[in-house]
Amino acid sequence: MRELGEMRCEVCRSGAPSASSEAIRQWLTEIPNWTVVDCDGTKQLTREYRFDNFVDALRFTNLVGKIAEMEDHHPSLLTEWGKVRLTWWTHKIKGLHQNDFVMAAKSDQLYLSL
Repeated sequence: MRELGEMRCEVCRSGAPSASSEAIRQWLTEIPNWTVVDCDGTKQLTREYRFDNFVDALRFTNLVGKIAEMEDHHPSLLTEWGKVRLTWWTHKIKGLHQNDFVMAAKSDQLYLSL
């Protein structure tokens, strides 16, 4: 299997199945800094990134926005002084899909490239 960060998001339609527990466990091994949380019954992937200042945090936020647009898969982003909280989930299925893990891996690659 290709690494998550090399993959592209696939079209996900309403009613598509959520990621299985086994798939989630497997994918989390590739993105160990991420946590699966439950938000009002919806599983989501979340991670907080640290920065030295607000400008760097905002730059990262904007770069994540660019890759989100390219993949047509959009996260929740909270940008504060010195940190960005990034949360991925698939809105159409109200849960986690492979796309969320792909985007989490791409986000990690982006962070490491700064």
